[in-house]
Amino acid sequence: MENKKYYISTAIAYTSGKPHIGNTYEIILADAIARYKRLKGYDVYFQTGTDEHGEKIELKAKAKGVSPKEYVDEVAAEIKRIWDTMNTSYDRFVRTTDPHHEEIVQKIFNKMYEKGDIYKGEYKGLYCTPCESFWTESQLVDGKCPDCGREVEEKSEEAYFFKLSNYQDKLVDYIEKHPEFIWPESRKNEMLNNFIKPGLQDLCVSRTSFDWGIPVTIDPKHVVYVWLDALTNYITNIGYDPDGSSEEFNKWWPADLHLIGKDIIRFHTIYWPCFLWSLDVELPKQVFGHPWLLTNNDKIGKSRGNAIYADDLAKLFGVDAVRYYVLHEIPFANDGNLTYELLIERTNTDLANTLGNLVNRTISMANKYFDGVVKNTKVSEDVDLSLIKMINELDSKVENKMDKLEIGFALDEIFDLLRRSNKYIDETCPWQLAKEEDKKDRLQTVLYNLLESIRVCAKLLYPFLPETSDKIFKQINISDQSLAFNDNNEYKDMVPEVLFARIDKDKKLKEIEENS
Repeated sequence: MENKKYYISTAIAYTSGKPHIGNTYEIILADAIARYKRLKGYDVYFQTGTDEHGEKIELKAKAKGVSPKEYVDEVAAEIKRIWDTMNTSYDRFVRTTDPHHEEIVQKIFNKMYEKGDIYKGEYKGLYCTPCESFWTESQLVDGKCPDCGREVEEKSEEAYFFKLSNYQDKLVDYIEKHPEFIWPESRKNEMLNNFIKPGLQDLCVSRTSFDWGIPVTIDPKHVVYVWLDALTNYITNIGYDPDGSSEEFNKWWPADLHLIGKDIIRFHTIYWPCFLWSLDVELPKQVFGHPWLLTNNDKIGKSRGNAIYADDLAKLFGVDAVRYYVLHEIPFANDGNLTYELLIERTNTDLANTLGNLVNRTISMANKYFDGVVKNTKVSEDVDLSLIKMINELDSKVENKMDKLEIGFALDEIFDLLRRSNKYIDETCPWQLAKEEDKKDRLQTVLYNLLESIRVCAKLLYPFLPETSDKIFKQINISDQSLAFNDNNEYKDMVPEVLFARIDKDKKLKEIEENS
């Protein structure tokens, strides 16, 4: 039987500059989901990449004295480097400057035009260059762009428009009949009540005031405008073609999950479905608008001067400590907060103490009391039963949380078992059992139970902390990858190593201050 397929995508990162940790959170989140689905036997396709056209890029390239292509080549390489630094297992890194993408976008534009969904008109509006968005007077906040707070300017130009209004009723009907399409529910209600039901305006899909974009073949002074170019990446890169799609496209589409920031959810749940309907293509199964990672409870941004970068954090704390923090601290629908103090605290309590200490103590005791060879002697007591029950229930508990995209809560389930395992050491007192010759078999059972708990936790930690999971398996030296308590393993030749060193908070904060 073929494995079930799972197609997950992130939004493509805009190549205006280096992505901060708030941008990087999304790729780490997507990676955890993709790795988990692979662990559960799915055939996974995980796509990410970069969005590279537009007026803002043209202006930045000009200011730097390079061509737009040279500019985006450099930034795209930097984004890919950071995604790789954070150990993300994407299958394809796509770029909107890829010739194949550009060719298919031109065909898509033409197909929509021939269908009557695109028409020529004139655009007048208040335009924000950094956001590449037109706004109406009523949408402005204190006369400024509602997204970034910068100044807007009045612009008018000839443009092609996509008839969003044609699809309004169909969109309302679809979202109401498919409650899982926009997730979490609060975002769904916001889209319906604040954006769709009040009435959809036709969408500007071409521009003439700049050149850095995909030329419209039927009218070459126009370039395809941002959302028609960017959103279609989800299908152009898996073999969609208006003239006849590939087997790859038929295999992977519809996407199972578009993972995107809550700030761009309206583009993915209003424009994107309407584009797909115009092409007679099925809609993705789910769009998840994840919350933001804040720093000191403020939105992260280069313009705010509070940008923290993932590669800098990885140098300071290690890749898995950063992955753990961002995945744990943004459990589902609420914004998370990042500060150096909190990251240090979380690393010390959860990673160094709860996890690292448990693994180190258990292997060290096995080596001390049994020369590193531990089997299940099955001298059981009641205290073992609750631990073994927790081990056997962990897989389904994690699955339950992951199915609901509650990634932080899935991690909590694993750490609950790790905490329970530490408590089990206090309850069984192996050092006391070791003093009595007739308790040797009981002691071996206790250590065996602990090693089984560590093994199952390590396997289920893999999607979140892949390096750490691999290190634990190397230390406990066992090949069994099952997700339940196994009576018949044998542990031997185990080598304890420190997984996470405790961080001296004052010293680390001083080091950060000196280097910033």
